[in-house]
Amino acid sequence: MMDCACSFPDTGKTLVWPNRRLCDLLKIEHPIIQAPMAGSATPELAAAVSNAGGLGSLGCASMLPDGLRTAARQLRASTERPFNLNFFVFPRPDTSDAVLTQVIDRLRPYYKELSLDEPSRRLPPIGPGFDDEKLELLLEIRPPVVSFHFGIPDAAAVAKLKESGIVVISTATNVAEARQLADSGADAVIAQGWEAGGHRGSHAPNRPGDGVGTLALVPQVVDAVKRPVIAAGGIADGRGIAAAFALGASGVQIGTGFLSCDEAGTDGPRRALIRAATDMDTMVTDAFTGRAARARRTRFALEMEVNRAHLPDFPQMVALSAPLGEAGAKGDFAFHLYGQAAALNRELPAGELMQTLVAETGEVFEALSTGKTTPA
Repeated sequence: MMDCACSFPDTGKTLVWPNRRLCDLLKIEHPIIQAPMAGSATPELAAAVSNAGGLGSLGCASMLPDGLRTAARQLRASTERPFNLNFFVFPRPDTSDAVLTQVIDRLRPYYKELSLDEPSRRLPPIGPGFDDEKLELLLEIRPPVVSFHFGIPDAAAVAKLKESGIVVISTATNVAEARQLADSGADAVIAQGWEAGGHRGSHAPNRPGDGVGTLALVPQVVDAVKRPVIAAGGIADGRGIAAAFALGASGVQIGTGFLSCDEAGTDGPRRALIRAATDMDTMVTDAFTGRAARARRTRFALEMEVNRAHLPDFPQMVALSAPLGEAGAKGDFAFHLYGQAAALNRELPAGELMQTLVAETGEVFEALSTGKTTPA
């Protein structure tokens, strides 16, 4: 296996990545992907990561065509290096009247507490997550990389993307999903561990308690598929990156770690929460959107988990939970997405964070190769 060597002019040292499969596939210098994080990842953040040698990403799930074209133009104007556009794959929601009635009854006391009107029985028509219109947009825009969450489009769509020279990657949360992605033509698989912030990439809605940790998931996915595997979940510094390579990964995806960057679209309240975060701040809940997501532990999420109810299909549940978050006091109803390693965040420009991550990883590799104690 060939090494991917990267020099550091300031020190004269060279970082040798354990393998270059992801570097070669994505045509990047460092096998570090910034997670798409729809609503928090900005074109400025993605471009800064790409310019620093990683793969910047932009979450496009809710973008309209003109907005997507504008974002792609902005990225291309800001970087000449590869970048990634991300989309959700989910069927058109079909919430039954019975489920809607049940969840309205469940939420009515919260609406009353916050002096809100009766929950609306009109759920917005949404989806499907990825359709022919989005496919044609991607074939028009031709981003270097496209990633998917909650599954992967059908074989015909994947074939068209790849024929256009677009690298296709997607997320798996267990070995069976990873195998399905490989069989469906994915060029690389993101193995998303339980620790990751944001929505779980499970291919079908599952209970919040279902999940496999990164340490257990990555080596099993590496053994199961012949594609490059990208470790995600709980990775925030050079120690985590080096550990991912020790598990057999060809690269890492980091989301929460980039939320504190200057270029991120992270709002003030969430920045403050991350600044004071601990390892026990978050939980996995489907109470806000109808699909499991790791977010800040709140009264609303805890109570909805204790007394579970069938929820409207993703993402229609947002129409019912969002008014609570907008009106809620003391953060009891706020939906703040971040992962279990948030306490390790650094408030740096994205390019500087990338340099720090690469340097830290090099220090760990050097310590391991010489038998020294791994840097703290």
